[in-house]
Amino acid sequence: MNILGVDFGTKRIGLAWTQMEIGVVLPYGQIRGKDRTEMLLNLAKLINEEKIDKVVFGLPLTLEGQESPNSRRVRAFIDDLKKNINVPVDFYDERLSSFAADQMEGGATRDEKAAMIILQDYLEANK
Repeated sequence: MNILGVDFGTKRIGLAWTQMEIGVVLPYGQIRGKDRTEMLLNLAKLINEEKIDKVVFGLPLTLEGQESPNSRRVRAFIDDLKKNINVPVDFYDERLSSFAADQMEGGATRDEKAAMIILQDYLEANK
Protein backbone atom coordinates (compact mmCIF):
# COMPACT_ATOMS: atom_id res chain seq x y z
CA MET A 1 0.00 0.00 0.00
CA ASN A 2 1.40 3.38 -1.06
CA ILE A 3 0.63 6.18 1.38
CA LEU A 4 1.32 9.86 0.73
CA GLY A 5 1.85 12.26 3.64
CA VAL A 6 0.98 15.90 3.00
CA ASP A 7 2.02 19.08 4.77
CA PHE A 8 -0.33 21.66 3.23
CA GLY A 9 0.81 25.21 2.74
CA THR A 10 -0.61 28.05 0.69
CA LYS A 11 2.68 28.44 -1.26
CA ARG A 12 4.08 24.90 -1.13
CA ILE A 13 2.79 21.44 -0.30
CA GLY A 14 5.39 19.15 1.26
CA LEU A 15 5.16 15.45 0.50
CA ALA A 16 6.38 12.23 2.08
CA TRP A 17 5.80 8.67 0.92
CA THR A 18 5.87 5.17 2.29
CA GLN A 19 5.11 1.75 0.98
CA MET A 20 3.67 -0.20 3.91
CA GLU A 21 5.62 -3.33 3.03
CA ILE A 22 8.91 -1.43 3.28
CA GLY A 23 7.99 0.57 6.37
CA VAL A 24 10.30 3.55 5.74
CA VAL A 25 8.99 7.11 5.31
CA LEU A 26 10.85 9.05 2.63
CA PRO A 27 10.71 12.65 1.41
CA TYR A 28 8.74 12.90 -1.83
CA GLY A 29 9.17 16.47 -3.04
CA GLN A 30 6.93 19.50 -3.12
CA ILE A 31 3.91 20.63 -5.06
CA ARG A 32 3.97 24.23 -6.19
CA GLY A 33 1.64 26.23 -8.34
CA LYS A 34 0.74 29.76 -9.27
CA ASP A 35 -2.46 29.44 -7.25
CA ARG A 36 -4.53 27.05 -5.15
CA THR A 37 -6.25 25.50 -8.17
CA GLU A 38 -2.98 24.70 -9.92
CA MET A 39 -1.55 23.16 -6.73
CA LEU A 40 -4.72 21.11 -6.28
CA LEU A 41 -4.60 19.79 -9.84
CA ASN A 42 -0.87 19.05 -9.60
CA LEU A 43 -1.41 17.08 -6.38
CA ALA A 44 -4.36 15.17 -7.83
CA LYS A 45 -2.30 14.30 -10.90
CA LEU A 46 0.56 12.98 -8.75
CA ILE A 47 -1.83 10.91 -6.61
CA ASN A 48 -3.45 9.37 -9.67
CA GLU A 49 -0.24 8.78 -11.65
CA GLU A 50 1.77 7.36 -8.75
CA LYS A 51 -1.00 4.96 -7.76
CA ILE A 52 -1.26 6.30 -4.22
CA ASP A 53 -3.65 4.18 -2.11
CA LYS A 54 -4.19 6.62 0.77
CA VAL A 55 -3.39 10.25 1.53
CA VAL A 56 -2.69 11.56 5.04
CA PHE A 57 -2.99 15.33 5.49
CA GLY A 58 -1.60 17.17 8.45
CA LEU A 59 -4.43 19.04 10.18
CA PRO A 60 -3.27 22.28 11.81
CA LEU A 61 -4.94 22.49 15.20
CA THR A 62 -4.37 25.08 17.90
CA LEU A 63 -2.17 24.12 20.85
CA GLU A 64 -5.43 23.41 22.71
CA GLY A 65 -6.43 20.91 20.01
CA GLN A 66 -9.15 23.09 18.48
CA GLU A 67 -9.87 23.75 14.81
CA SER A 68 -8.46 26.98 13.42
CA PRO A 69 -8.85 29.05 10.25
CA ASN A 70 -5.94 27.02 8.84
CA SER A 71 -7.78 23.78 9.68
CA ARG A 72 -10.78 24.99 7.72
CA ARG A 73 -8.52 25.98 4.80
CA VAL A 74 -7.05 22.45 4.73
CA ARG A 75 -10.49 20.85 4.93
CA ALA A 76 -11.77 23.01 2.05
CA PHE A 77 -8.73 22.07 -0.04
CA ILE A 78 -9.34 18.38 0.65
CA ASP A 79 -13.02 18.68 -0.23
CA ASP A 80 -11.97 19.98 -3.64
CA LEU A 81 -9.17 17.42 -3.97
CA LYS A 82 -11.60 14.54 -3.37
CA LYS A 83 -13.47 15.58 -6.52
CA ASN A 84 -10.31 14.72 -8.49
CA ILE A 85 -9.08 11.55 -6.77
CA ASN A 86 -10.57 8.23 -5.80
CA VAL A 87 -8.56 7.26 -2.71
CA PRO A 88 -9.27 7.66 1.02
CA VAL A 89 -7.97 10.74 2.81
CA ASP A 90 -7.16 10.79 6.52
CA PHE A 91 -6.14 13.62 8.82
CA TYR A 92 -3.46 13.65 11.47
CA ASP A 93 -2.78 16.34 14.05
CA GLU A 94 0.25 18.23 12.81
CA ARG A 95 0.87 20.39 15.86
CA LEU A 96 4.57 21.16 16.19
CA SER A 97 5.51 19.21 13.03
CA SER A 98 7.20 22.29 11.51
CA PHE A 99 9.18 22.81 14.72
CA ALA A 100 10.23 19.15 14.69
CA ALA A 101 11.11 19.44 10.99
CA ASP A 102 13.48 22.29 11.80
CA GLN A 103 15.31 19.97 14.21
CA MET A 104 15.82 17.23 11.60
CA GLU A 105 19.06 16.81 9.68
CA GLY A 106 19.23 15.84 6.03
CA GLY A 107 18.75 17.25 2.58
CA ALA A 108 14.95 17.27 2.44
CA THR A 109 13.13 20.60 2.53
CA ARG A 110 11.34 21.78 5.65
CA ASP A 111 7.98 21.01 3.99
CA GLU A 112 9.06 17.46 3.11
CA LYS A 113 10.38 16.91 6.63
CA ALA A 114 7.08 18.12 8.13
CA ALA A 115 5.21 15.72 5.80
CA MET A 116 7.54 12.91 6.90
CA ILE A 117 6.81 13.62 10.56
CA ILE A 118 3.05 13.75 9.93
CA LEU A 119 3.13 10.44 8.05
CA GLN A 120 5.43 8.69 10.54
CA ASP A 121 3.31 9.81 13.51
CA TYR A 122 0.15 8.69 11.69
CA LEU A 123 1.65 5.25 11.04
CA GLU A 124 2.78 4.89 14.67
CA ALA A 125 -0.65 5.88 15.96
CA ASN A 126 -2.39 3.40 13.64
CA LYS A 127 -0.29 0.30 14.18
